[in-house]
Amino acid sequence: MAATDSNIEWQAGPGCVRLTLARAEKLNPLDWGTVRELKGAVAKIEGMPDIVAVVITGRGRSFSAGGDLDGYLRLYRHPDEFSAFLGDFFQLLNAIEASSKIYIAAINGVCVAGGLELLLACDLVIAAASARIGDGHLNFGQLPGAGGSQRLPRAIGLLRAKHLILTGTLLSAEEAERIGLANQVVPDAELDRAVDALVARLAEKSRIGLRGAKHLTNLTLTTDLATGLKREIEFVHRYATTEPDATEGLVAFKEKRKPMFSR
Repeated sequence: MAATDSNIEWQAGPGCVRLTLARAEKLNPLDWGTVRELKGAVAKIEGMPDIVAVVITGRGRSFSAGGDLDGYLRLYRHPDEFSAFLGDFFQLLNAIEASSKIYIAAINGVCVAGGLELLLACDLVIAAASARIGDGHLNFGQLPGAGGSQRLPRAIGLLRAKHLILTGTLLSAEEAERIGLANQVVPDAELDRAVDALVARLAEKSRIGLRGAKHLTNLTLTTDLATGLKREIEFVHRYATTEPDATEGLVAFKEKRKPMFSR
């Protein structure tokens, strides 16, 4: 099933929704309209119990080249509206991070500025070999305003993040994978197949377990080590003693069969 909003194309399949940024002629800008559409899509998908994973990708030769120039020039002249736009972008990326679904960024081409900030909020990243990934804000006198200055150092370390932000360097897909901005790089023609294979692997897992694992690993973004360890113990104790999937996984292993997780 496929549907198109003004800026985003939806494609729903078994256990997965694919959201395609569909303004290829402008390199898929993350303007205010697109951000609000994505925000609405994330909220809608969160209420779809059969969905395990959400894939975000772009049409044409770009994942997203960031903001829309004309839109920013207008917003800069209206500070209240610019503040509201930044708030919507902030809420969108936080919602992706907090979502019970697994978000996969399928980087099909240029991924810069706001595009990089969207990538950083996702859980997993697969990049086409021809992709180019970087911050790029300062190349045009701009600053990251959708979490890039905070999420990027947490993802790749402070020195590497400063290098990307301060120099505006665009990395090859292979270099992005090497420093931790991508999980996998595949030939361009195999991107969709690799994403489908990843979704299939996720679909085999306990959905309750996936949500728990995402929650626990994301604690590293907001807590110190001691607090994170304490919360892990509490969470795992509750999961193991109350969720049937935990017991089913052990029984299936003992009986040498595939687990039958709840859905």
